[in-house]
Amino acid sequence: MILRHAFIPLDNTRLAHLCGPLDEHLRAIEAAFQVHITRRNESFRIDGAKVRAERATLLLQSLYDRAQRPIPPASFQLALAEALQATTTGALDAGAGDAIVLRTRHSDLAGRSPNQVAYLRRILDHDITFGIGPAGTGKTFLAVACAIDALERSAVQRIVLTRPAVEAGERLGFLPGDLAQKVDPYLRPLYDALYDLMGLERVTKAFERGSIEIAPLAFMRGRTLNHAFVILDEAQNTTTEQMKMFLTRLGFGSKAVVTGDVSQIDLPKGTVSGLVEAERVLGRVKGIAMTRFTAADVVRHPLVARIVEAYEAAD
Repeated sequence: MILRHAFIPLDNTRLAHLCGPLDEHLRAIEAAFQVHITRRNESFRIDGAKVRAERATLLLQSLYDRAQRPIPPASFQLALAEALQATTTGALDAGAGDAIVLRTRHSDLAGRSPNQVAYLRRILDHDITFGIGPAGTGKTFLAVACAIDALERSAVQRIVLTRPAVEAGERLGFLPGDLAQKVDPYLRPLYDALYDLMGLERVTKAFERGSIEIAPLAFMRGRTLNHAFVILDEAQNTTTEQMKMFLTRLGFGSKAVVTGDVSQIDLPKGTVSGLVEAERVLGRVKGIAMTRFTAADVVRHPLVARIVEAYEAAD
């Protein structure tokens, strides 16, 4: 199918931002949608399968509408991933009316695939939610966004973020610094999500007030977490005992989200992953929700989804 599209009114600055340096945006859209794009001034010609050509045209128009300034690479990749997801599922437009708005500094933060939208809904509706799937599917980022939203609405009094330190013990001792500095590298991805969603100044003040806490999983033993939003990240590296210990920390007025990728287990050989065991044991327990992400939910660079798919095919 051949589609022709002209941008009116003509704005050469917008056209330059739309196409990107050396037309790299157009080449990325061609590769993602398997179409061929040629242009002459403001007129574009898109050759390819009907649905893909139509979606590529809609994406070009959407990018043109926001191209008063150069389009940041991250924004372009997210827009491309969202449009590609809509092409393969046809489900995003139908669910747009049920979009969940979260209170973070990203005013447009929402699920970008049907699975992500369902994941957000399950977090809101359940006290314990599992998000299981490959890298780049937004498991941790969306969970942290939900936690920040709950804190902003005073639905909880604090956020507690935790991860297992797989190298804990003798190996960890070789790292320089005190205990806090030793475990910091394991928790850095959680800091990154907080800084992105709240900003450095607000995160710093929240730590000072004690409304946000980040700690290794080992520090959770013996605690009862009331009125808290608790997130266990990298849960595939917990043992069965650690997972049970974490889930039984939940107190009144609290929510827990457990995220992990069972294809990247770093436990010693022969050790059963607590996440794998929890999915088997708790899958039918009332009040617990499970969301399984796939390569179709990846919202990073399109190449990440293809890498995930390649490894899944090899396995």
